[in-house]
Amino acid sequence: MHIYLIAANRDSLKEHCIGKILEKIPDTHMQKRGETMFRGNRPLLFVILALTLVPGAAAAGDGKFRMEVELGPVWQSRNDVRIPNETGTEFSLRDIQGFGPFAAGRLTLDYSFNPKHEIRLLYAPLTITSDGELDDPVFFAGESFEAGPVKAIYKFKSYRVTYRYRFYHGDRWTWKIGITGKIRDAKIELRGAPSSAADTDLGFVPLVHLDGEYRFADRWKFLMNMDGLAAPQGRAFDVSVKTQYDLSKSWALAAGYRMLEGGADVDRLYTFAWLHYATGSIAFRF
Repeated sequence: MHIYLIAANRDSLKEHCIGKILEKIPDTHMQKRGETMFRGNRPLLFVILALTLVPGAAAAGDGKFRMEVELGPVWQSRNDVRIPNETGTEFSLRDIQGFGPFAAGRLTLDYSFNPKHEIRLLYAPLTITSDGELDDPVFFAGESFEAGPVKAIYKFKSYRVTYRYRFYHGDRWTWKIGITGKIRDAKIELRGAPSSAADTDLGFVPLVHLDGEYRFADRWKFLMNMDGLAAPQGRAFDVSVKTQYDLSKSWALAAGYRMLEGGADVDRLYTFAWLHYATGSIAFRF
């Protein structure tokens, strides 16, 4: 799918303005202890700018596609690591990087190929890089680190495909259920002096999907959404609640809270994180 911004001379001006804005957005945002270096927001910001300038967008509200861009701060109340599980030292990335807030975002595309059947694509990147301190010596990913200054990197990118079925639709309530396939692209890295070590994890996780909507006024909705599953080896839950206001048939704004919680306790590693998001989003149906 391509979004074209150049349709006439006035649209050339729009493209020029977007370029000027993006030139001022740094590729990385680097700060000290308790703050972040966050990559990957530029594509999400570009989508927001592009959608607001698409000619004729306001008349496309009856389409089968719905795109949503979500941005907001995230805080970590837990981020515990022990790699390898048996011989590694357990430490807290939260203690090194701080509680937050950090920058986060995600992009969702829904396709309704049938009134009751939908496909959802989701991309949710998160990278936190921060300088901090190790209070005690740590053995991590085959390397030993002395107590002292260290740079910690936490990356967790999520790619998901969801099929969902609308099993109930009433005057106020709508419910959908489905299954999600998630590809997890994760990395934890410590950089000290002189030691440096990283552990990467690329894997597939099946999740159960549940989506609820309650229309409590003409243009107002309360939205609930979950991808999640638990097993003896670990768990993963992505749960959100939002209040949405429909600007028109095409456009909607929403704000709410999202929680990501989960991890794994297996032979190779032990990792568990609990993240909290304050979310704001803009959605466009076409």
